Amino acid sequence: MKIFKYSDSDFYSTVKAVVNRANLDLVTHDATVREILKQIKERGDNALLEYTIQFDKFDLSLKEIKVSQSEIDQAREKVSDKETEALRQAAENIREFHGHQIQKSWEYEKNGVLLGQNIRALETAGIYVPGGKASYPSSVLMNAIPAKVAGVKNVVMCSPASKGEYSPHVLVAAEIAGVDSIFKVGGAQAIGAMAYGTNTIPRVDKIVGPGNIYVALAKRMVFGMVDIDMIAGPSEILILADDSAHPDFIAADLLSQAEHDEQAVPILVTCSEKLAQDVVKELTKQTGRLNRQSIIKESLSDQCRLFVVRSIDEAVNLANEIAPEHLELAVKEPQDLVKQIRNAGAVFLGHYTPEAVGDYLAGPNHVLPTSGTARFSSPLGVYDFVKKTSVMSYSSEALEKDAPLIRILADMEHLDAHANAVDLRVKKSK
Repeated sequence: MKIFKYSDSDFYSTVKAVVNRANLDLVTHDATVREILKQIKERGDNALLEYTIQFDKFDLSLKEIKVSQSEIDQAREKVSDKETEALRQAAENIREFHGHQIQKSWEYEKNGVLLGQNIRALETAGIYVPGGKASYPSSVLMNAIPAKVAGVKNVVMCSPASKGEYSPHVLVAAEIAGVDSIFKVGGAQAIGAMAYGTNTIPRVDKIVGPGNIYVALAKRMVFGMVDIDMIAGPSEILILADDSAHPDFIAADLLSQAEHDEQAVPILVTCSEKLAQDVVKELTKQTGRLNRQSIIKESLSDQCRLFVVRSIDEAVNLANEIAPEHLELAVKEPQDLVKQIRNAGAVFLGHYTPEAVGDYLAGPNHVLPTSGTARFSSPLGVYDFVKKTSVMSYSSEALEKDAPLIRILADMEHLDAHANAVDLRVKKSK
């Protein structure tokens, strides 16, 4: 873990590498995923079963693809009351927060013209929940609850089941979140099944949720046939800190990202070189107490960057340029500083708001733009599960009034049939 100081010769080249960190190498797996999607589209459930044997290492019958109510009941028995209550409280907070995102249809009338917009929920949404290196009941809540708050009638969930078994916490979270059906399939084949539909798995209108590179590439390939939320890269955090920050807190939060994945990106930006040095010591000390040490060490070695800049203003500019998924403001006056933040998926204010509260309990969504895409995209929300339809109505008088302008605009584009459609109505109304 090297500290990069503003005066170092490689400081700006290192910053540039972080800014351009989107490194999802899709070409390597392009042919594999295309073939998987082709087989799912052409052979449906039969291909789905074959890929489940190949990739998830268990034999699945058509009757077993869908998780049964008895399996959910058994999962509920395996989850403690304390765990269930924690999931319920998290769900309640997530529902409350996302309830504020609900939009209503609207209209207004002006000079005989009625204009408006109808807002309707999608009919069916598909959520993908990873099942590889860890169990993610929080991802179930974060993906499914906004869809239900939006009014989606049918929420379909796909997640790989290791040797046919699911984490009971994932199933209980799905029940709490209101998921309507759960299927024991994962990978690119699950994305294909939700995009094209099979005899067992319904076609959905939108697919959301993170996954590995095969899932990411499959989502990109089916986009346009269905909508998707985003192409998610590795998890990342940027902590902007001044000399009031606690080095042990900062190290703990950097490690909370590093444990996700070897490619996770933990970053510190500070104007205190002493703080950066103390954080390095804490990272080494705390890593030794954690379970996922091999993953953490690789992330810290390959992806962790500690930048020392000259001022808080420089730190803010650097944070905006990097546009992180998670941004912590570990400074004396975070409320003042947050006004200067333009690009971040989620912002955590002060010394006692670790990124972990956003992952689990606070309420805002933890499905966030990564790899710098916070420059132009937003967290997953209720607005992702609705569609908007424009509505307009002209009276004959209003059409007659606007007809000359429409004719001029149509003539500009040499589309006389457009003008004729208006002219006929005007002549007939006289």
